[in-house]
Amino acid sequence: MAHGIGISVTERLAAAVIVDYTVTGNLVVEPDDGGGTNSLIGVPADTIVQRIAALLERLEIKQAPTHVGLALPGIIRNGIVEDSPNLVQFKGLNMQASLAEALSSRFGKLAVSVTNDANAMAAGMAAGRGYLDRLIRLWFLGTGIGFGRYPQADGVWEAGHSIVTLDPKEQFCGCGGKGHLEGIMGLRAMRLRFMDLEPEEVFAQAEAGESRCVEFVKLWHRALAAATATSIHMSGPGKVFVTGPNAKFVSLPLINEYLNEMVKLSPLQSYSVEVVPGSEDENATIGAAVIASQAAQRA
Repeated sequence: MAHGIGISVTERLAAAVIVDYTVTGNLVVEPDDGGGTNSLIGVPADTIVQRIAALLERLEIKQAPTHVGLALPGIIRNGIVEDSPNLVQFKGLNMQASLAEALSSRFGKLAVSVTNDANAMAAGMAAGRGYLDRLIRLWFLGTGIGFGRYPQADGVWEAGHSIVTLDPKEQFCGCGGKGHLEGIMGLRAMRLRFMDLEPEEVFAQAEAGESRCVEFVKLWHRALAAATATSIHMSGPGKVFVTGPNAKFVSLPLINEYLNEMVKLSPLQSYSVEVVPGSEDENATIGAAVIASQAAQRA
């Protein structure tokens, strides 16, 4: 794999030089004080693009990159951000062209690719484990719910908005839709549902036997199992990774119990679920560079 650069834009910025599917040198982040939650909300898109260019100045780049990959939340097609509920300032922006222009003074003309951040994480997981030859799916559990797929395929893939209940009272999803997975599992949704408790307290009280919290934790796991089972029925079995800040709440025995109830067709039962806490920035930067490299090879 040629030298590339991977960039992640989520609640903060991250970038790294990627060689042979590995971070080479330093992984740089901004802000780097660990307190950057939602640090990009409200920041103009062109300012963020310039901050990305400035961030790359901190990388140890020993060889000219042949490609740059950017991971960004939202619906992204042909380099254009069609929608990004978490970073609304990017909606409608040709991010591919904007980033290529911002980097041209330093790197000249080079291949730039933009992909959904969860897709990039899935590609990073695949690359790091030698799974680039197989189907990989990933759930990112955070403020919202991201869904990543490797290899990439045409489609929107906003599976965080999968319908997992027909109860019209389930309307906590940030997009305003009813019955969505994110409306049950998302951090924002949990806070709206439990106005008196933080998510950590909900799961702690469930362990202590508090009935309201126990029932919600069952619902939370059943919702994730339902969306995963739907994906398995649509795309087939395979490896499913669960990551993100709220992956710490996942009980694999409970998820597997519910999946066993939902997936009964024998050709579909060779799935497996693995929880991978942390490393979101590293996986996203690696995956963004992998996808950019593959796009450059096809061009």
